[in-house]
Amino acid sequence: MRRNIVVIADEAHRSQYDLIDGFAQNVRAALPNASFIGFTGTPIEIDDRVTRNVFGDYIDIYDVSQSVADGATVPIYYEGRLAEIDLDPRFRPQIDPEFEEVTEGEEDSARQRLESRWSRIEAIVGTEERLQVVARDLVEHFERRLADMDGKGMVVCMSRRIAAGLYKEIVAIRPEWHSEDDTQGYLKVIFTGSAGDKPELRPHIRNTRRNEAIKQRMRDLNDPLRLVIVRDMWLTGFDCPCLHTLYVDKPMRGHTLMQAIARSTACSRTSRVVSSLTTSALGSGCGEPSATTRRAGAGVSRSLISNWP
Repeated sequence: MRRNIVVIADEAHRSQYDLIDGFAQNVRAALPNASFIGFTGTPIEIDDRVTRNVFGDYIDIYDVSQSVADGATVPIYYEGRLAEIDLDPRFRPQIDPEFEEVTEGEEDSARQRLESRWSRIEAIVGTEERLQVVARDLVEHFERRLADMDGKGMVVCMSRRIAAGLYKEIVAIRPEWHSEDDTQGYLKVIFTGSAGDKPELRPHIRNTRRNEAIKQRMRDLNDPLRLVIVRDMWLTGFDCPCLHTLYVDKPMRGHTLMQAIARSTACSRTSRVVSSLTTSALGSGCGEPSATTRRAGAGVSRSLISNWP
């Protein structure tokens, strides 16, 4: 049987661990003598899913410190911000009927394990009292950030309900940030939906053409749009060199966290952004260094997020 076959797996952290009866096992059974090479920006070590155990040791590493030294990305800093939650009995969570929506992108086994925990967290995180606290802190922090460095920001929320609720609280503080016109306004919410969604979500649901127009506004440093709130749209495949601040108000880990952080690290010869800031309002498990170092290659994690000076 032929031995001169090389299988190259891109995004190798995603689908190469079902070695008992899944896709990865089928490929290896069909090509038992092949050599397997994996490409990934986020090698993982989670339970029985360990990238190096599947593909072997690293052939080459291009980490964030090298990328910064080459001028391909900007330095990244981390700032933990805590929005305390008062566990009022009125807001003790019930099972969230939109669990399928808020855990989109998770693998099936992980979704089952996370269902109970995620629904509890989403219910608490989305209370009106907490969103008011987050909105006040975000507005104050972002305005200080812009006073020091012109650029744009992105807020990542757990669910569409929370994204819409946070928008409502922010514009209550800064009503001039709101505009129903896609070509106007300082703040926008980006997520998918349909005509059957709840009334509070509908103003933020747009077709592809309208979302693309807002995306172009976001990339233009001279456009007044400065801040977008997302759930998972734009967390991959969206390059915006003038985006310098990422607010993470959602439990994120592994490749999803790394890819989200990458939205705020791109360099451009026309960009005035010289550093990137990632902040977290949820505390443990929501994008701080400890959540990353357990899951990414050591060379990447050490240089990815450092303490905010």
